[in-house]
Amino acid sequence: MHFAHRSGSRVVRGVAVTRESTQRARELRRAPTPSEALAWTLLRGRRCLGLKFRRQQVIGAFIVDFYCAELRLALEIDGGVHDDPTVSDYDRARDQALAAHDVRVVRVAIADVTAAHLVALLAPLAAAR
Repeated sequence: MHFAHRSGSRVVRGVAVTRESTQRARELRRAPTPSEALAWTLLRGRRCLGLKFRRQQVIGAFIVDFYCAELRLALEIDGGVHDDPTVSDYDRARDQALAAHDVRVVRVAIADVTAAHLVALLAPLAAAR
């Protein structure tokens, strides 16, 4: 086992990251959905408000689409499947589990993956740091 790192420390202290999780995150990075690819183009290289994001970051038992360690923020890009009640219930439970580790989850609909929307969404969070 190894640990996910955040500037020299674990994203979630004391929670081991499995090889399987790390491998799955790599697979997801290699085959992003079109909306994830667009979001990554907008977020990578500190292009959005100077915030550093990682894509497909393992956090405990979960893999989040994008993670900003500075804000302890997980950014999830949600397609239509997330409207399904079963998936929606899972998302809520997952968000609560991440919140228990002090990670805030912000969900963005596919249609809202634009530079203007991401800046409007993240600016208040960045200002509060």
